[in-house]
Amino acid sequence: MRITMVKVLQTGFYTSVQDLGRFGYQKYGVPYAGVMDERAAVLANSLLGNTTNSAVLEFTMTGPKLQFLSNTRICITGGDFLPIVNSIPIKNDSVIVIKKGDILSFGTKKSGFRGYIAVLGGFLTDSVMNSRSMFNNVTKHHVLQKDGVLPIDNVEILENQSYASLAVDNTYLEEKIITVHKGPEFTKLDAHQQKKLFNTVFTVSKNNSRMAYQLSELVENRLKSIITSVVLPGTVQLTPSGQLIILMKDCQTTGGYPRVLQLTGAAINTLAQKFTGDELAFSLI
Repeated sequence: MRITMVKVLQTGFYTSVQDLGRFGYQKYGVPYAGVMDERAAVLANSLLGNTTNSAVLEFTMTGPKLQFLSNTRICITGGDFLPIVNSIPIKNDSVIVIKKGDILSFGTKKSGFRGYIAVLGGFLTDSVMNSRSMFNNVTKHHVLQKDGVLPIDNVEILENQSYASLAVDNTYLEEKIITVHKGPEFTKLDAHQQKKLFNTVFTVSKNNSRMAYQLSELVENRLKSIITSVVLPGTVQLTPSGQLIILMKDCQTTGGYPRVLQLTGAAINTLAQKFTGDELAFSLI
């Protein structure tokens, strides 16, 4: 393997290196981290022939500007941010041949909230606790740094290579139904509270991040706090004020609020593509 670099000309908004996450360290208080939208990241890696856990770049709302210092192949998935190589528009969910010196940039957001950039062989940043996922106080940086460089494999690219096109169903980007299971404290809610959870259209508040999404509408809470217990990405907590907090990939590992619902993996992917003002509704499975 011959290592080369990708130069970060512009960082975009909250762009970070992520893989599928950091497992086995939660007992030490280390979050899972990892990509918010696993569906998009796995798709990008699969189209390139990478392992599903190869590290990708995740960006939010605004894409980065990158210069490739060698030949490679890339794939962009998730939200559509009108990607461009040099001055030529390219498509999401396609394998794109990149030549030494090419510059990848993005336009305005067309759909979704988070995008993913995969390269052949994955981004080869340092692995900490068996993961390349960036997280504050675990890795050196928690987001990309302007003028920084990212190591990748230097590969030979044949100009006449062709790739099969793939029709991808991205309707999940706009889906409003969030599928959930009952959480450990769900049965402690009375019938009225339970009904409200599933008969309310909730709105994503301005407080949304890789750590958690807070919802604007309230559900009356008459429950007592619980003994600090395990929480996971996708755990829906009911706070004393009646606000619902949906924990995401950078969440803490324990919490003391009642855990009333638990999102499915597919629902986490969908929620990761929501932003302030978007609506959603819970559906119990």
